[in-house]
This record gives sequence, structure tokens and C-alpha cells, in this order.
Amino acid sequence: MPTITACIVAYCDYEEVCAAVRSILKFTPAPDFTLYIVDNASPDGCGKQLAETDWADPRVQVLCLPENVGFGRGHNAVLGKLYSDVHFILNPDIVLFEDVLEPMAEWLLAQPGAAMATPQLCYPDGRLQHLPRRKPTPWLLLARQLAPRFGGVFQKADDYYTMRDADLAVPRRIEFCTGSFMAVRTDVLQKIGGFDPEYFMYVEDADLTQKVLREGTVWLAPQFGAIHAWHRAPMRDAGKFRMQLVSMGRYFKKWGWGKGNL
Repeated sequence: MPTITACIVAYCDYEEVCAAVRSILKFTPAPDFTLYIVDNASPDGCGKQLAETDWADPRVQVLCLPENVGFGRGHNAVLGKLYSDVHFILNPDIVLFEDVLEPMAEWLLAQPGAAMATPQLCYPDGRLQHLPRRKPTPWLLLARQLAPRFGGVFQKADDYYTMRDADLAVPRRIEFCTGSFMAVRTDVLQKIGGFDPEYFMYVEDADLTQKVLREGTVWLAPQFGAIHAWHRAPMRDAGKFRMQLVSMGRYFKKWGWGKGNL
């Protein structure tokens, strides 16, 4: 089996992080596995609690950062420590319900030219999430925000963006791998320098996907699954929505405004 590592970047929500960590440890039997927990200077004391928690498992390493450096830079904090064949980038609201990481890493390495993959994620109530996406454009991201309220042409565009016209029950190549759950060949991740540190939050996963696509293919692997709470904060918080707009502007300036290739 390939060697694997994983990282969760935490910001508050100690109990949620603990639920994710315990599920990962329970369903990942590999003795040489390391799970890194990076706390982004949580103001509620989450980092201190995580560092003092007795995980009863030597495979957990907690790193508390002195300031909140954002999602991507938080994950980059462990980039130089990685020794694995495949590294997993996981959200703190991910919960495993079966042995996923090792089999998924083995599958990824068996695909010629593959560099990144994401599994099928579902809500806690079992509903499927439509997270595999085509390459973003300004219109598709706008439609993504407006479709729940207005439907119509916005919903049609969002359906296209989230690939609802494609068979997502079988493995297939995609252009946008969600940062909620990424499996990446570690050598590729280290070669490209991980996440672009200019993004504080939002769209950095689309940016990372584009960087990875220069090195290999990106896949949806729906034969593997996990639970994802998916809070979708930008839909409810004006400040975070503005932050998302800034990240979107940076993304399109860097990668262009056109359509994807699928």
C-alpha cells in the first residue's frame, strides 16, 4: 500500500475538528500514517485544546500557528514535512464512515498520469453533494450564488457548472477539485509549492486544481465516499462573500476568463 499523510486546518469549532480526527483515525489503520492538525490561531482556544488533547494515537501531530494565515497557507505549513506518496487535504467538517484514504491513494497512483482526486461527498442526512465542477468562469460563479434564489437561467448554468449533465456515478476527469477533500500525489504538491499563498480563503482550491492540471489529470472517484457538513458561509455572511469576490478576481486575473476543456 502507498504511504499516506493528511492535514486538517482548524479555526475554532473544537468539537467538529475532534469528530473529524477521530473518524479519520478510526478508519485509517495504516501505522505509518500521519494526520497533521494545523490550528490557525483560533481565538476561542481551539488550538490549545487540540494540542492538549490525548488522542491516544501517536500518528496525530498538532501545529498551532501564531496568526491566522488563511486556508491555503495553513495547509502549506506542513508541506516540508510530508514523506508520503499521497497527501490528503481535508476540511474539519469531514467525517469518514469507512476505510477510504489508503484505498483511494492506491487507486490514484494506479491511474496513469493522475495527480489528484476527490471522492463522492454527502450531507450528514445522506443527500449527495454536487461538488465536482467544470472550470469556473465569472458567469458560472455568479449563477452559483443566484440559482438558489432565482432559479431559471441561473439554475441551468449552475447545473452545467456542477456537471449534472454528466454521469458522476463512475470515475471521470474533472476541472475543479473541491478543497473539502483532495487526494494529491505528494511529489506533485511539493513540486508546485502547494496552495498559492496570495489567497486567504475561497477559490484557492480551484487555483490549486489548475496548477495540478499542469502536472497530470484530476479525477472524481465516486467509488469512495465521506460525509461533509458543508457550511457554505459565503451564502450567509456579507464579509465572507466580499472575501470570496476578492479571491475570484485574483483567480480570473491569473487563469483567464474563458471556459474549461471538458
